[in-house]
Amino acid sequence: MTEHRWSPSPLLHASAALHVAALAATAALPTAWPWTLGAVASNHALLGAIGLWPRSCLLGPNLRRLPAENARLGQVGVCFDDGPDPDVTPAVLDLLDHAKAKASFFCIAERAARHPALVQAIVGRGHTVENHSWHHSHRFAAMGIRAIRREVGEAQRILTDLAGRPPRFFKPPAGLRNPLLEPALSSFGLRLATWTRRGYDAVRRNPVGVERRLVRNLAAGDLLMLHDGSAARDADGRPVVLTVLPHLLATLTARRLTAVSLEVVAND
Repeated sequence: MTEHRWSPSPLLHASAALHVAALAATAALPTAWPWTLGAVASNHALLGAIGLWPRSCLLGPNLRRLPAENARLGQVGVCFDDGPDPDVTPAVLDLLDHAKAKASFFCIAERAARHPALVQAIVGRGHTVENHSWHHSHRFAAMGIRAIRREVGEAQRILTDLAGRPPRFFKPPAGLRNPLLEPALSSFGLRLATWTRRGYDAVRRNPVGVERRLVRNLAAGDLLMLHDGSAARDADGRPVVLTVLPHLLATLTARRLTAVSLEVVAND
């Protein structure tokens, strides 16, 4: 693990300055406390709302696209979340092999620990394993710093042991977070990653609609999110991702784009 220094974003600097100013104003003019309290409460509401915007960079760095050099090479990042799943992940790996494509798998550590052979298969076939938290709690965005560090850190330990290398990227459950996440990620040497576009294949049962969302305006440098875990099923009970993925990979080939894992992203 390589810790890197946390540098608060301009918004967080402004938020801290607001808190200091509110405290000073209340000390100088105690009767103004309703106004200063309102300002601080509004600031907290704003930060909370921004945490519900997965692709925002206002709380800190956020990899939403591949770097410009990778885009110039015609690369598209492909990521799978919420696995590994013994019913879906092996089929996803076979489809990627057939297309000579690479991807990153954002694994839930609790699931990975139950299926260590799948993690080894992901790595053995040339893909990367990344951190998608320990338990994938839907309360993640409301957690305090100690709980966040436990969710991120325990997942990092488990996935490193299983994959033989530490994950470099973290994606919070549903992409939701709060201002306490970035300093925690910095302490574990992790970078936040989200997506350019997603097909909602964990909730939508229509493969055509999922594929359409992924390929509409698709461009070099895009970062695509799919699911090998928590995969929605179509009317016949087939995981939607297994119908969408071959068409998506064929579209990339037709457009002279290459599916890659986040391994192509250079270290800072």
